[in-house]
Amino acid sequence: MTSNRETQPVLDYLDAVFNRARVPLPPAGFEPDWSDRASRHRVYPGAERLPLPPVPHRLDAAVGELGISRPYRVADVATLLQLSCGLLGRRLDVNGNQDVTARASYPSAVWSRGAASGGGMYPVEVFWASGPSGTLLPGVYHYSTAEHALRRVLTGDVTAQIRGAVSLPVADRTDQFLLAAVRFWKNSFKYNSFCYHVVAQDVGALLGTWGLIGRAQGVELPRLLWFDDEPLNRLLGLDLDGVGVFAVVPLPGGATRGTAGGSRVVRTSIERSRRVIRFPLVEQVHRASLVDGEPRPDPAGAPAATPVPLEPARRLPLPEPVPLPASLGDALVRRRSAFGAFHSGAGIPAAALSTVLASAAAGRSYRCDVKADDVPLTRLHVLVNRVPGIDPGAYAYDGTLSAVGPGVGDMGAFLQRSYQLSNYAMRDVSAVVAISGRPAAAISVWGNRGYRILSAEVGAVAQTVYVAAAALGVACGAVLGLDNVALDAALGLGAGSDEKTMLFVLLGEPKAAQAGLDQRLF
Repeated sequence: MTSNRETQPVLDYLDAVFNRARVPLPPAGFEPDWSDRASRHRVYPGAERLPLPPVPHRLDAAVGELGISRPYRVADVATLLQLSCGLLGRRLDVNGNQDVTARASYPSAVWSRGAASGGGMYPVEVFWASGPSGTLLPGVYHYSTAEHALRRVLTGDVTAQIRGAVSLPVADRTDQFLLAAVRFWKNSFKYNSFCYHVVAQDVGALLGTWGLIGRAQGVELPRLLWFDDEPLNRLLGLDLDGVGVFAVVPLPGGATRGTAGGSRVVRTSIERSRRVIRFPLVEQVHRASLVDGEPRPDPAGAPAATPVPLEPARRLPLPEPVPLPASLGDALVRRRSAFGAFHSGAGIPAAALSTVLASAAAGRSYRCDVKADDVPLTRLHVLVNRVPGIDPGAYAYDGTLSAVGPGVGDMGAFLQRSYQLSNYAMRDVSAVVAISGRPAAAISVWGNRGYRILSAEVGAVAQTVYVAAAALGVACGAVLGLDNVALDAALGLGAGSDEKTMLFVLLGEPKAAQAGLDQRLF
């Protein structure tokens, strides 16, 4: 197995990912078999079902409001899971996605969720390991997204095994943990070798949502991203090449003094697909990113992976951000991807852009085990196409806009040339928020694990953009289909820079009301 510090395979993968608009990733000519797609929901036959209480309210606290810390209850976990990865409703409208016709059929229906996911695949599975201090029988529970229920897949307190794998004081103060595990086939059946890049950001979107919900509930939910993988994967009975734990989140609870044993989940889930295809690049990068006994790097070293400060020639002030006019719960319920449904009007107001960017910047501050809260691993940029009061162009954002890059002429035409898909008319977009980072520097600090660490922040920032846009009524859609090389050049991140664009979020005016279905579950 490749060591976490043998970084060339992951660096080669990243180079291929960033150049995929010009040199396609293997396998050449791959077409997904939608009739044999992975199941949308993981099912454990025979596992005891424990229905979770309905969400008691929609988190009336304002987005980002921090309450008073208190113990976590089952109802809190139910709210956390329902509003992040549970089913919230079914939507059907006219948009630019190629599967819009299939979605009209109920078996192909797509149900909205609070956290975003690349392509709507939702490959992240959530397990709750509960010890004696909780109100549940100690054991491991899988969150069944289709039922808003828990399925007990192991009975017994195994939280000492988790604490041993994490090896961090914050984990010693509780016996309640959430584990986020990625099931690659749920994404790779569509995105093949590109899967790993997508799912690593999906994990971040989920963690970012948990951070927002936790703070609105009055608790801090730290993200633990450095742990020994093998004990956790073995505990959950996960196939190393098909599924892997990407994050551990300790919940407020009592500490126990149990001893680490050999208990593990022995139940198996149903696989819908007749044939599961393995993609060597995905498995290679995943195995290279595993940690086995390597000490956690000192968080003080994290600044070496942060974006290098800019020296802009011209700064442009923005209007003051406005208070978000919706509660966090309502914003999560409203969150959706625009899928091309932008109106080519005057564009979004500069105050709305300012508010979204300020919210995104706040999303870079979070409690984590590998860096300090105030050390961002990402930088925000914006390519303005149609925002009244702001000249079209490329800018970096640090509270104000700083003009960057060599200029691209007609921004709408440039964005349209740079987009590889057909589900968005880029000329209609008001602005593109580009989230960048220094993946090679992150890998230098944390080994291959740095790729996952950086990607988690990228996904969390994108999720914060989604939530702020939903609260403001701004149409929003995260995309990976823009040509990274072209966008990097436009933002002044050319060949001499190790900073790369990692993800793009489109903002624009929503189209006027049109026929559609919005079936909310609560």
